Amino acid sequence: MAFLSDTLARVKPSPTIAVTTKAQELKAAGRDVIGLGAGEPDFDTPLNIREAAKRAIDAGKTRYTAVDGIPELKKAICAKFLNENGLTYAPNQITVGTGGKQILYNALMATCNPGDEVIIPAPYWVSYPDMVLLAGGTPVPVVAGIETDFKLTPAQLDAAITPKTKWFIFNSPSNPTGAGYTRAELRALCDVLLKHPHVWIMSDDMYEHLVFEDFEFTTPAQVEPALYDRTLTCNGVSKSYAMTGWRIGYAGGPVHLIKAMGTIQSQSTSNPCSVSQYAALEALTGPQDFLAPNRKLFERRRDLVVSMLNAAKGVTCPKPEGAFYVYPDISGCIGKTSAGGVKITDDEAFASALLEETGVAVVFGAAFGLSPNFRVSYATADEVLREACTRIQTFCASLT
Repeated sequence: MAFLSDTLARVKPSPTIAVTTKAQELKAAGRDVIGLGAGEPDFDTPLNIREAAKRAIDAGKTRYTAVDGIPELKKAICAKFLNENGLTYAPNQITVGTGGKQILYNALMATCNPGDEVIIPAPYWVSYPDMVLLAGGTPVPVVAGIETDFKLTPAQLDAAITPKTKWFIFNSPSNPTGAGYTRAELRALCDVLLKHPHVWIMSDDMYEHLVFEDFEFTTPAQVEPALYDRTLTCNGVSKSYAMTGWRIGYAGGPVHLIKAMGTIQSQSTSNPCSVSQYAALEALTGPQDFLAPNRKLFERRRDLVVSMLNAAKGVTCPKPEGAFYVYPDISGCIGKTSAGGVKITDDEAFASALLEETGVAVVFGAAFGLSPNFRVSYATADEVLREACTRIQTFCASLT
């Protein structure tokens, strides 16, 4: 359609949102559907955070704020970075946006020119490549398969870097795999980045607090201080604090980059929701005692899902270090036919047949840049996960 921008030809709608929408439509039509597509915690935002938002409303904190965040919240973010990550930032090095997605998008829009390359380990969060394309850059996916536990090797990173490389996007623990890089593994990647001073690092740390057992979370500028001046350390309150709908993300980085991101935001959304900012302030400065029990809850769910999926015929499911996703391989299912007569030619066909024949909604692996796999979000009740995995086992057993 000539009326629409050519930009739309470069991007596609979010597959994760599409799967969730399809599941909701089937539910509305009366189907028994279990949605495992959405990446959000299934429990409520903590009471103290909700109460802080109510107080902000009652106090009239409902007007425009500074474009990239209220001073109190920026100060709290500085304290968080120092206390939890050993990173020292001043308030003018902090930006607050409408969710973590806007933070990443602002950075790419503020820095990418035509021909600039952005290295993205695959499997990747579905939005990374499309945001790069929207910003005029060129995404460079580098596949890190199941043989390396879905983690990029130093040799792969080194081989992918060219004179055109602008950014390296790093996400640990990962969406969609849950894979987390150990300090030693991250150290090895940082050693590569030290050899290429023109490459900037965008570290998406959204799942920082969702790590299991004795895994130690680290972030690039923390592991290698020499990378501090070319690293944007990104985070938010959505996942750890069950605040997906509040839409608050933040980042720390060099002053000139933060200022440029603020310019982009000033001409797009302006300030993030004022009430949400005061809620985020309470999230970062209030009690943190719910984080540990929540981690244990997700760890238990991970173990349940990994065990049951590995018992499914033709499925191999690695055990991730964090987040609330698993990314099982379905190589053993490809080429077979479902009980409903669907030829399983790829992971998209698998996910489609699984939804139609069993009512379980998952996101197919091609959306994340690596097939044949699918992503399960286990951020839902144990009994729901048990039923969903039982249906997946039955579906896989029926393939001929």
